[in-house]
Amino acid sequence: MTAPLDSAAVAQYLLDHPHFFEEHAGLLGEVKLSSPLTGRAVSLQERQMEVMRAKYNALELRMAELMRRAEENNAIANRFHGWTQQLLRADAPGARPDAVAQGLVKHFMVPQASLRLWNLAAEYADAPFSSGVSDDVRLFTNSLRAPYCGANKDFEAVRWLGEADGIRSTALIPLRAGGSAFGLLVLGSPDAERFNAAMATDFLVHIGETASTALAPLKA
Repeated sequence: MTAPLDSAAVAQYLLDHPHFFEEHAGLLGEVKLSSPLTGRAVSLQERQMEVMRAKYNALELRMAELMRRAEENNAIANRFHGWTQQLLRADAPGARPDAVAQGLVKHFMVPQASLRLWNLAAEYADAPFSSGVSDDVRLFTNSLRAPYCGANKDFEAVRWLGEADGIRSTALIPLRAGGSAFGLLVLGSPDAERFNAAMATDFLVHIGETASTALAPLKA
């Protein structure tokens, strides 16, 4: 008695004999399959077309997503370029802190931004950007291994924004030179989701590195 073939054996046979349907072309119209799209029986050819159409639609969606991300990345690159240009136009070192903060507000549409610096040259001792920095803020900034991005947990530094009560989310970006922190950049928003803990901080790191380079000449 001949042993019945199981589905795996049939599938393997078809894989091993790619010319089977060329030799038995009539089967393409006779074999009926159940279509998950319509629920009716369709020929093998029709089912193959449905599979190919589904794959094509999936590729279209994937391409649309890639194009959307490319447009977003291009927009971010243009904003970063505009911000960098603003930093370069601030010839005097003392004008750069304002250029850093206000440039982020202008080019990245951040609702509020501010910063404070310490360990600066003597001529900047009384500048607004070097006042009101407590030891706690300095210790906290030194402890940040990466920018903080998330809810405003009543951080002391957020009060530099002036309207801290309305700030629901914040990004705190340490400014470093020579391995040690000499400043803290604070971004704030009334939108709780503008800066959330799930966001990647890579771009904030780039902002911090660029700002640190621009502001390092103010150090003592």
